[in-house]
Amino acid sequence: MFTEPDTWVDTHCHLDAPEFDADRDEVIARAQAVGVGLQVVPAVMPSTFESAREAAHRCLGAYALGIHPLYVHQVPEDATLQLAQALQRWQDDPRMVAVGEIGLDHFVPGLQDEASRALQERIYVAQLELAARHQLPVILHVRRSADGLLKHLRRLREAGRPVPGGIAHAFNGSEQQALAFIELGFKLGFGGAMTFERALQIRRLAAELPAQAIVLETDAPDIPPHWLYRTAEQRSQGLVSRNEPAELPRIAQTLAELRGWSLPEARRITAANALAALPRLTALVALVALGA
Repeated sequence: MFTEPDTWVDTHCHLDAPEFDADRDEVIARAQAVGVGLQVVPAVMPSTFESAREAAHRCLGAYALGIHPLYVHQVPEDATLQLAQALQRWQDDPRMVAVGEIGLDHFVPGLQDEASRALQERIYVAQLELAARHQLPVILHVRRSADGLLKHLRRLREAGRPVPGGIAHAFNGSEQQALAFIELGFKLGFGGAMTFERALQIRRLAAELPAQAIVLETDAPDIPPHWLYRTAEQRSQGLVSRNEPAELPRIAQTLAELRGWSLPEARRITAANALAALPRLTALVALVALGA
């Protein structure tokens, strides 16, 4: 087993997003040039299962299959059945490493009515059940929803059907919530938001949480680091701030500074944590090491 992988792992990158349609191969090449050897591409609804899988194979990375809470009103009624069928169909694909991106969103205004919250929860719980059945980790969308996510993870564990951990993506909860996820076997994802000096809570967590709990991510094309950020006025003028996986080592520099690590230490520790969170990545890291 590769306990100290010599590569950066971007544990959350929407490489299949339309923002990359014009130059996806160049984006992949830039990532590889700076040592980002593995990217995990989470799907967001059944219509993106194929594109996420294709993007992962294209970058020699990994993918996850799931229904994102922001899209619960856009998916067909049989969306969870389609997910179950896809997990069964591709269960032997070594690049399929998790169920995700799934979760709850208690921030976006259009999803906070009672019916929308109930729909989010129903789809989330169904996906947790599938992850437990297939013994796959999950990649969680956590936005003002940590307690609700934890409640159902604990319920499954108490029922003897535990989800085998995973990653709480773009974590921005409390220290108590962070420790609760860690106790359930989860790692916490840190990315571009950590690079803003005003992000005091995120930076404090990144600096103080146990080293074995932290993984790195870009969420590309979203959550740009501070050097790519554009104000609302700049965006209205047509300036865009597309994040991409090649930014990961520079994002990691912030983590290294916060923790007093060298950059190679940050790479080694966070990549090992990624393999612990998503065990199927281990075989893929072996291929990276062989240059395959």
